[in-house]
Amino acid sequence: MSLLSLLSLLSLLVPLSGCERGARVKPDTNEPAAVAADPGPVDHHALAEALAHRFIILDGHVDVPMRVTGARRAGEPLPAVHDHADDGNFDYVRARAGGLDAPFMSIYTPARLQAEPGESKAFAEENIDFVRGLALDHPDKFALAVTPDEVRANFDAGLISLAMGMENGSPLEGELDNLRHFFDRGIRYITLTHSKDNLICDSSYDDAHTHGGLSAFGREVVAEMNRLGVMIDVSHVSDDTFWQVMELSAVPVIASHSSCRRFTPGFERNMSDEMIVALAEHGGVIQINFGGVFLTDEYRAASERAREEIRALLDAEQVDWSSAEGEVIVANYRAAHPLPRVDVSVVADHIEHVIEIAGVDHVGLGSDFDGVGDSLPEGLKDVSMYPNLIAELLERGHSEEEIQKICSENVLRVWQAVEDHGAAHR
Repeated sequence: MSLLSLLSLLSLLVPLSGCERGARVKPDTNEPAAVAADPGPVDHHALAEALAHRFIILDGHVDVPMRVTGARRAGEPLPAVHDHADDGNFDYVRARAGGLDAPFMSIYTPARLQAEPGESKAFAEENIDFVRGLALDHPDKFALAVTPDEVRANFDAGLISLAMGMENGSPLEGELDNLRHFFDRGIRYITLTHSKDNLICDSSYDDAHTHGGLSAFGREVVAEMNRLGVMIDVSHVSDDTFWQVMELSAVPVIASHSSCRRFTPGFERNMSDEMIVALAEHGGVIQINFGGVFLTDEYRAASERAREEIRALLDAEQVDWSSAEGEVIVANYRAAHPLPRVDVSVVADHIEHVIEIAGVDHVGLGSDFDGVGDSLPEGLKDVSMYPNLIAELLERGHSEEEIQKICSENVLRVWQAVEDHGAAHR
């Protein structure tokens, strides 16, 4: 075989370099290789707007029912939450703008109603009727949701899901049968207590420590919530109550609107690092509260000081907070003594702290819109502003997958686990 023939045969045996077989080989020229154009900096705010409408946004706690009920009982015009309201933090137009798809409507009952039999239950029924009526009267905008599958189906249909969580278990009024009743009416989580100890457990705001955590009835409630498929919400409960729930619950639990005690030392209403880690190890999720008192120790201290000074002014004039004279005194005081500024970035700080100590699978959103007054951060004043928080997280390097988990998937996972357990046992 000639040298030329041998070289030709070898050329067939040597694998091609720099391209796949059959690909065209760029001619050997002296021209430089083309360089991809620099796309420029990412517009995080534009991307955040897109993600807010691509992903389901689930908010664990929105106090619209109490806002409407309060207006009705005061004889005031009802806020047009089905359209565009002039006040408050929530309405349909702003929710659509911000990408909110599944607000848990808070069926809140004040602790003061616990003393009179039947009052707590009646108050809860009134608020449930409002939510159900909102969906019934505006079926082109809202739909009830009692399972994660219904949330997803409503999202695909372009409807805002109205899920319901009961804030304060006092409407159970010591009867397990009432738990089944409220489950049948659509309640899918219960915040076991609120500002005072109740028949179920102790509150983080109450120094009485009536039960040392859960009462005997409260232990039955935990088991029955597991059996039915109602999420247990540990926001507002005392530390003792929390740890006992962790021991007893067969399924993950949520904190629907709490933040990190790491930033507010001594504020038991928030969760300690140890509690957040335990919640995560149990498969649960903490949903970060947007209220200023939950976010920084400086704001909380200033808010408490202002409250004491306002109360002294009202007492001196012998007027009530809600009176016309009282409202003037409060407004004048606040104008002269502005509270420290809190920014949307602080909410991101809390989210990142949970991620650091417990992982990205265990944090979500629980704004407390319409429940924390004017303490909301700059950039998160109402339901149109979720994209500002998403943009902040994008700028800090969080991936779209992480943001989707924070927006809804983490809570939907817990909700599905609780629903599956209930479906197998009820």
